[in-house]
Amino acid sequence: MTRRRIAIAGFQHETNTFAPGSTGMAEFRMADSWPELLCGRDVIKQTRWMNLPIAGAVTAAEANGEIELIPILWCAAEPGGPVTDEAFDRISGMILDGLAKAGPLSAIYLDLHGAMVTESFDDGEGELLSRIRRKTGPSLPIGVSLDLHANISAHLVEQASVITIYRTYPHLDMARTGARCVDQLLEILNGRERKAAFRQVPFLVPLHAQNTGAEPCRTLYHLLDRLPSSQDEFIDLAMGFTASDISDCGPSLVAYATTHERAEVLADTLFDRICASEGAFDTKLLTATEAVQAAKTMAGTGPVIIADVQDNAGAGGSSDTTGLLRALIDCEADGALLGVMRDARIAAMAHEAGPGAVIQGGLGGKSGLEQDAPFEGRFRVLSLSEGHIVYTGEMYGGGIAEVGPSCLLSVEDVAGDIQIVVSSERTQCLDRAFFTHFGREPAKCSIVCVKSTVHFRADFEPGSRAVLNAAAPGWFSCQLENLPYGKLRNGLRLARISKD
Repeated sequence: MTRRRIAIAGFQHETNTFAPGSTGMAEFRMADSWPELLCGRDVIKQTRWMNLPIAGAVTAAEANGEIELIPILWCAAEPGGPVTDEAFDRISGMILDGLAKAGPLSAIYLDLHGAMVTESFDDGEGELLSRIRRKTGPSLPIGVSLDLHANISAHLVEQASVITIYRTYPHLDMARTGARCVDQLLEILNGRERKAAFRQVPFLVPLHAQNTGAEPCRTLYHLLDRLPSSQDEFIDLAMGFTASDISDCGPSLVAYATTHERAEVLADTLFDRICASEGAFDTKLLTATEAVQAAKTMAGTGPVIIADVQDNAGAGGSSDTTGLLRALIDCEADGALLGVMRDARIAAMAHEAGPGAVIQGGLGGKSGLEQDAPFEGRFRVLSLSEGHIVYTGEMYGGGIAEVGPSCLLSVEDVAGDIQIVVSSERTQCLDRAFFTHFGREPAKCSIVCVKSTVHFRADFEPGSRAVLNAAAPGWFSCQLENLPYGKLRNGLRLARISKD
């Protein structure tokens, strides 16, 4: 039996072109919500059993028994400003060097995001594939897995032999998506034809309306299993990342079949269903004050979850804006918990003072946004941590968040009981572990405020009284009409939402 030699690599970044600053090598080398930059066998060892595409790809390959894996590199950086040319060239060069040293290959698997923008290239993934193709030629099968928020270009579809895309938001199927990609690569290696059809949808959908647990995304994603008529074809849908100001921004779909004609039929069918659903996306946002006032009066059991959707580190936010905190204080919220707010200076002060001490200073508000400012107050130190937080939820369970010296504070001199988790590094509050690590159980609180857009729903929504989306200041705007877009392709519009 001839073993198939498949090289595997990953290079992930979701780029917010409206966020200040850039993303360089330091950000790709550091461990945050995901591991640090990995090379060689560490790619497999350090990601095994995690909910990551590359981990799923490895599991699928190892289960096959006919595959020899050649791991090259895997890295990811917290979403933020454009990737520097220096970082993109170095990491791309490391992947190309690894491929050159790998010897004869049967195929390549790449764990990519699909919304990487660099200082020089709006289509980072497309440029990476172009560089690889110049070395491998056009015939070597290359499989690519992408994030549900990918902004896919026609060029990327042309360069890849097959593309698979996450089908859940929150992203609970990342590992399964990597496994599907390897399965498709094996089909190609076994002689199965894969002809592609590609469509870009003519409207943008803000991320808080892309929840696959709600309509119309629930129905649209169920169609991905229903539309194919045989195992010889499949179709995947990306909803796009709206904070990337590029021509290819927005939802898109890829369909694969054994003939061009059948792939086109699949693509047209899903495209028509998406366009017919345009008015059904729920884009409603409350002001921070409206959200807190509503939460205080809601009947029922369990906490009300308020999502600070525009200050999400997982979409390039600074995770330190104070709009929602001020609303909690002004509305005299009681039994409220907020996280995770980044402020390394306040965290350091808390560690120096120790548990039980009261510290004073300006918390957060260092985002640089005109509408934002630090909250000046006194805070009691309730708990301290070095910031090695083990995820317990379904999405990242088993992984470790590295957020630096951290603390749980209560706000002094206010009418209600308001407690805040403060970290030194940016992180998205998508797991209850960010609170339970400090001895607080969100289920026992009246109001739980999370700096996240949708991912929090997997761990926080079950058992909650309600979930409210609040529009406080942040670098990740979900109010798309306020963004100063300059590069969107002709004909692309904001979704026309029905008022019914």
